[in-house]
Amino acid sequence: MINEKALLQELNFKAVRSSGSGGQHVNKVSSKVELTFNVTTSLVLNKEQKERLHNKFQHRLTKEGVLILSCEDSRSQHRNKALLIKRFLQLIKDALIIPKKRRPTKIPKSVIQKRLKSKRYLSDKKANRKKPDLE
Repeated sequence: MINEKALLQELNFKAVRSSGSGGQHVNKVSSKVELTFNVTTSLVLNKEQKERLHNKFQHRLTKEGVLILSCEDSRSQHRNKALLIKRFLQLIKDALIIPKKRRPTKIPKSVIQKRLKSKRYLSDKKANRKKPDLE
């Protein structure tokens, strides 16, 4: 797959003040962490992996091919960084998985005949409920 340690070396982190209410703590502590990863200049990923990531993240990437993620879940900067790294690695792993191609299966003739037989049985049962035509 990919070398996670080498991938983590290419990440850039920036601590920013969190948004929203929170009083004095929010106003003086930079607990929000932003992660930037340049997909186009990455040395860890090969050409096919880069193309796959560009296709998967076309709405998340900037024009220069930079993926930006942020985390402000916790009051701790270190915990936010750890959460962000975990989320980033999972995102990359999920994007690089190539799904298996589905092969349609052929329905056996016996199954088709059984379905048609049950349909015929139910239609006959409902037809027998009607009053007979005396004309």
